[in-house]
Amino acid sequence: MALALNADVKANDLIWIDGGTFTMGSDHHYPEEAPAHPVQVDGFWIMRTPVTNRQFMEFVKATGHVTVAESAPDPKDYPGALPEMLRAGSLVFTQPKSVTGSDISQWWTFRFGATWQKPLGGLSDLRGKLDHPVVHVAWSDAKAYADWAGLDLPTEAEWELAARGGRDDTEYAWGDEFMPGGAAMANTWQGTFPTMTTKAKGSERTSPVGLFPPNGYGLHDMIGNVWEWTSDYWSTRHPEPAAHSCCIPSNPRGGDAEASIDPRQPSIKIRRRVLKGGSHLCAPNYCRRYRPAARHAEPEDTSTSHVGFRCIKRARSGASVCTLVLNQFELPTGTKFCKVLKTRPFRDKSNGPWF
Repeated sequence: MALALNADVKANDLIWIDGGTFTMGSDHHYPEEAPAHPVQVDGFWIMRTPVTNRQFMEFVKATGHVTVAESAPDPKDYPGALPEMLRAGSLVFTQPKSVTGSDISQWWTFRFGATWQKPLGGLSDLRGKLDHPVVHVAWSDAKAYADWAGLDLPTEAEWELAARGGRDDTEYAWGDEFMPGGAAMANTWQGTFPTMTTKAKGSERTSPVGLFPPNGYGLHDMIGNVWEWTSDYWSTRHPEPAAHSCCIPSNPRGGDAEASIDPRQPSIKIRRRVLKGGSHLCAPNYCRRYRPAARHAEPEDTSTSHVGFRCIKRARSGASVCTLVLNQFELPTGTKFCKVLKTRPFRDKSNGPWF
């Protein structure tokens, strides 16, 4: 099956990640990250950055896609919901002056009219933010973009392998120190969450992709900036490590769909997916999830001002190889170059082996 990348998604937007075995999860932080266990993942390509507002705009222009946040909820999906709340909108973080306890409604508001084009609702817009990660996208919106682009959403294992950047034994994607030499390595909360930030005015939320250093694979914003959707259904913990090397899970696909439903809301049958990477709201005093092993449950229908996504492409056979290289080097279809690729391996230093 030939690889079909959309014209607006270039082959050199993707970086090749060599497959292999790595330790997924952690035994040292939140319980849902445990147990640490070895998994094997095949190689794949992944976008260098999260999908931006500019890229998502091209998708919407081409397809007319309407996001979940732009659509009024179906009352059948939310039994018991107040009728006045069944309006189009999305969750927006608002910094409070003070808080009492840990009730998140003190800093999260469902704002009518908040969408990817109006990230704060009201009269807000995307001026100056075209190269920021797109937000206010539910899981189905992210999947629709991936399908249009000829790509897919990563599994949790694929995402975590890429986020580690070749480091299998460090706490953070860049080493064992959160801020080496006092330098911020990702867009995370600076100050005391949620009431005080030391960031300059106007930089408290998302940042342009690529603003912070890449990881060891050349990927930007795998940690911080925005949480990223994966294809995996949520599970409350990882499976136990395989007893023998012969039985290490290969390309795991996550939890059970029905088991992912939140037991605290049994009447609302909305499945949950795994988010990875943390966001600009993660802070040492509140949410230390700015690590590759960290994970979070998110209902598929939910969009917020701090969740985005990036896409991957899994390795294909000779025909796919040919198409990818033609796209990258802008060669005409049918060029003799394809015949060479179909008979021997080819490696590009930045994008890895085509097959």
